Amino acid sequence: MTTDLHALAAQLGRRLADAGLMLATAESCTGGWIAKCVTDIAGSSAWLDRGFVTYSNAAKQDMLGVAAATLAEHGAVSEPVVREMAAGAVARSAAQVAVAVSGVAGPGGSADKPVGTVCFGFALPDGVSTETLHFDGDRDAVRHQSVAHALTRLIGLLV
Repeated sequence: MTTDLHALAAQLGRRLADAGLMLATAESCTGGWIAKCVTDIAGSSAWLDRGFVTYSNAAKQDMLGVAAATLAEHGAVSEPVVREMAAGAVARSAAQVAVAVSGVAGPGGSADKPVGTVCFGFALPDGVSTETLHFDGDRDAVRHQSVAHALTRLIGLLV
């Protein structure tokens, strides 16, 4: 069963609008897919400030302020990195809420970070939380599940 990303994005938009909050996205493996889903919703300019697609480590550093030391110590696919990505997205935007995603969508992975490993960071006015999940499937399936999870988790955090 395919998750209805449009419905999730619309629900997230209602939550953000009701709370008077703006969103920023900081995406690596999802390549802007979260921002695309959000901007598919008419009126999303009322609650989306901007999206950062930071696929390379240099982009994570330049655009979001992720520390070189954090990348060197933990790798791009790690909770410390998505924590800094989410915090950087808020700091470099007019948003109060941000989601950051970095993962291994495939086809290549490693023993410690196999295909399907995805780290999420969620910045809210009261702080940043992180989590790591493992999704099954090919590259497109991993990315789709990552977008669905990011939208769903944000909705849950904004209750």
